[in-house]
Amino acid sequence: MSSLFPALTHAPGDRVALRFGERTLTYAELAAAAGAVGERVRGAGRVAVWAAPELETAVAVVGTLLAGTAAVPLNPKSGAKELAHILTDSAPALVLAAPGDTLPEALAALPRVDVDVRAAGTAPANEDPPLISSTGTAPADPGAPEDPALVVYTSGTTGPPKGAVLPRRALAATLDALADAWRWTGDDVLVHGLPLFHVHGLVLGILGPLRRGGSVRHLGRFSTDGAARELNDGATMLFGVPTMYHRIAETLPGDPELAKALAGARLLVSGSAALPVHDHERIAAATGRRVIERYGMTETLMNTSVRADGEPRAGTVGVPLPGVELRLVEEDGTAITAVDGETVGEIQVRGPNLFTQYLNRPDATAAAFTADGFFRTGDMAVRDPDGYVRIVGRKATDLIKSGGYKIGAGEIENALLEHPAVREAAVTGEPDPDLGERIVAWIVPADPQEPPSLDELADHVAARLAPHKRPRVARYLDTLPRNDMGKIMKRALAHG
Repeated sequence: MSSLFPALTHAPGDRVALRFGERTLTYAELAAAAGAVGERVRGAGRVAVWAAPELETAVAVVGTLLAGTAAVPLNPKSGAKELAHILTDSAPALVLAAPGDTLPEALAALPRVDVDVRAAGTAPANEDPPLISSTGTAPADPGAPEDPALVVYTSGTTGPPKGAVLPRRALAATLDALADAWRWTGDDVLVHGLPLFHVHGLVLGILGPLRRGGSVRHLGRFSTDGAARELNDGATMLFGVPTMYHRIAETLPGDPELAKALAGARLLVSGSAALPVHDHERIAAATGRRVIERYGMTETLMNTSVRADGEPRAGTVGVPLPGVELRLVEEDGTAITAVDGETVGEIQVRGPNLFTQYLNRPDATAAAFTADGFFRTGDMAVRDPDGYVRIVGRKATDLIKSGGYKIGAGEIENALLEHPAVREAAVTGEPDPDLGERIVAWIVPADPQEPPSLDELADHVAARLAPHKRPRVARYLDTLPRNDMGKIMKRALAHG
């Protein structure tokens, strides 16, 4: 198979590959340090990686992949119960961590290997070494495209987290498709401050630049000052989630250096949740640059994106990436042929970007796929006449059936966020004896002393969308519950 990281042997050795704060590794240094990790984990089957936002995490994952072993990134903020479930389910042979990191009690039984970023191991001239399994036999095709690369655990909103097994093929396919869509090359320097235990921060944000032969500068913790500093110092791309771009939009009016930095970036990318149209417009007005969005999930990596040479239209996630088949279906599985920007259906995808299975869950794996091999994403969307996809919400929490209409919560949230008295907004449905479901607006007011009235909000939405999409109930909060990625936890709202 093709090497996941050809730049480790072909890029200039003195080119900076990784920078975390003041700590850097050139490609030559990364090849040596990752080679040393690979020597320690080869044949281990699966290894856990304590995925703190540190240089060692990147070296640990690259070294594990070089050895043909699968890495299981662990969220340092996981609670004891969740962590115990992940360790029992994935059964890693050891845990890789940065020297000095304090690991929780749940990891005490695992052999620990401290990652030395200045170690000199065998340089990865051949990235497909013989992999010896725990049974002592070599598989027929070591380092094959279908071999597991990562086991990434889902958020577990409907039960214990499930381990999505991502093969090497999926990593290569997604990163190469994004390179095509974004014109991503070895000349690009990426800056981000995303966590490294999920696919956005780790696969796109670390492995992406390394596959291209470029550089990544990780902020450790996101700040608008840090993003401005790096973009004004040669970085060309910024990856973030909506909460980060919201902070940027809030900061821009009083920060000319930030405006200058964003204006000079080649690409501003948002993902993991929908970026409100209001924030899109504020950033564009202040910088002249548009944020582009892409759409993916743990099980599929990336499915769609606005292309670098396409129209960066707010509220859309662009078109399917090269190699990805995407369709919308009705509840009974019938394919939707309309591309009218109005007909809502569930997104199903098929392609080389998909995971192979949920670890130890053949039942869940079977249920996730259709008979013809499409993955059921659970995301609801419409398609515009030019093929652009607009996601309107999750099937389980964001599809509201009211008065005979299928309504996506996302477009109502965007409309609410355009109201000057609304700081944050979420929309859910609740049972209604007449409508089936009524639309509920959860509002964080800009001024808690003068929250907007229900009638004001309903009129605002009806004027922008349609009368049947207006909220029937308004509930006011100090803040919305969000997870580590900034996604609103709607189940907490509905059951709060």
